[in-house]
Parts: sequence; C-alpha cells; structure tokens
Amino acid sequence: MLIAQISDLHIKRPGALAYRKVDTAAYLTRCVARLNALNPRPDAVIITGDLVDQGEPEQYVHLKALLAPLAIPYYLLVGNHDDRQALRDTFSDREELQAGEEFVQYTVDLGPLHLIALDSMVPGQSAGLLCDTRLAWLAEKLEASKDQPVIVALHHPPFVSGIGHMDALRLEPTSADKLAKLIARYANVERVICGHVHRPMFVRFGGTIASAVPAPAHQVALDLRDDAPSAFVMEPPAFALHRYDSVNGLITHHAYVDDADGPYPFYEPEGALID
Repeated sequence: MLIAQISDLHIKRPGALAYRKVDTAAYLTRCVARLNALNPRPDAVIITGDLVDQGEPEQYVHLKALLAPLAIPYYLLVGNHDDRQALRDTFSDREELQAGEEFVQYTVDLGPLHLIALDSMVPGQSAGLLCDTRLAWLAEKLEASKDQPVIVALHHPPFVSGIGHMDALRLEPTSADKLAKLIARYANVERVICGHVHRPMFVRFGGTIASAVPAPAHQVALDLRDDAPSAFVMEPPAFALHRYDSVNGLITHHAYVDDADGPYPFYEPEGALID
C-alpha cells in the first residue's frame, strides 16, 4: 500500500501569486503530474489542509480544476486558510466532506489502512484546536478501528517544531496533550500526520510517531531560533510517500516534485562496482 501526502497548496484565484512571489497553481500542476508519473503509482493521496489561501469560493473552483488531472483518489482536509462551507459547496460530490455537522472530519479505508481525518481549524485564527466534541468523535472512531492499522491526519502539528513563529501557530497545547493521551491508548495507530509547517519533521508522539511534510511550492525557512522571523524560502517542492505492509508497518520517504539528474548505475554491466 502506497499513500502520498501533500499539504499546504495555498491555491489563489487564477493568475494570482501567493505573497506576490509564488505561483502555487503552477507548482500544484507539476506536483499532480509527478504523482501521476510515479511507478508504482500511489493508491491514494491525502492532502492535509491549507488547500487554498483565503478560503474563497473562486479559489476552491480553481483548486478543483487543478486536481482534476490527478489519476489517484484523493482526500481533503481543512487547514487554517480554508473555509468549511466553501470547500463543501465546491466539492459537493465528495460524500466524506459532507458527513460531519460543524466539522469536516471523516474516516475512510485505504486498503488495509484506516484513515481518520480530523478538523483542527478555528475560523479566523491561524493556530489550531481540538475541542471536546472533536476529541470525543476521534475517541469513538479509534475504538471502532482498534483492530486495524490507523493513520490519524490533521492540519496543525500537535508538537513543537523549534521554529518559533510556527510554534505560536501550532495545535493548542492542551488539545495536543489530550490528543497524545488518546492516541497512546491505541497501539494500532501507525502515524499521526500533519501539514502547516511546510517542512519534513518527525517526533515521538502518543506512543507512535507524528510527522509533517514539506509543501509542493514554498517552504517555511529553517530557522530554529525562538524569535525566528516569519519567512519562506523557495527550496525544492516535495511531498511524502507512506509505504505500508503488514510486516514492516509504515515507512515514509520524501520525494521531490521536480526531476533530478540520473539515475546512474552503481555497478558495471558485469557486476563490478564502478570506480
């Protein structure tokens, strides 16, 4: 089972640039083409929030058009830049997005894996929150899936990254502590995956591993000072590939969107190591 994870697409209206610099639509187009070209091709794509930049209906229409060429089933989560109703209105054909009441959260089986998609957004706020209602829903879904491997996905990281300005916008600490204690009750949780920080990160969390992914466009500058200024860099766009099998569990690779020079062989045709 192979699952791709992309995050923080920040799609704007056609022709508009994010932060007057980044053509996020062009970057997503290249990412979709790369995902389609992978061999083996992923079985599913999880998109962990900040789908658009201002939550506007026109931005979601643009997003839907950009995702249309993706030849892989995909699943959408909300981030702090999103708008629940505008997302639901544009993707009205997606039953999982309509399933909740106030929150956009759902479960779906991806082959042997069970995905639990959480809604951590607070309208008008950059930081995230899991209220008691959302945590109770998660507890119910974890109990119902305790006999199969689970991925829990949300937008906001429930951990400290060390990048000061991003840590001020992470999942609210009390929420994160409650989430960790809940996750720790279920040894079948393979991973907690998130976005928001525009960088690859791994950390112990709730008896399992929590991980974040780079973005398919701009990345948050790697500055590990508490007073790091809020800034982005145009490092290579990338995404995660989560490979699962019942013997080894979940193994994560990070892949780059753009082609690199190569591949070149290590060995001569007769078997000798190239010197």
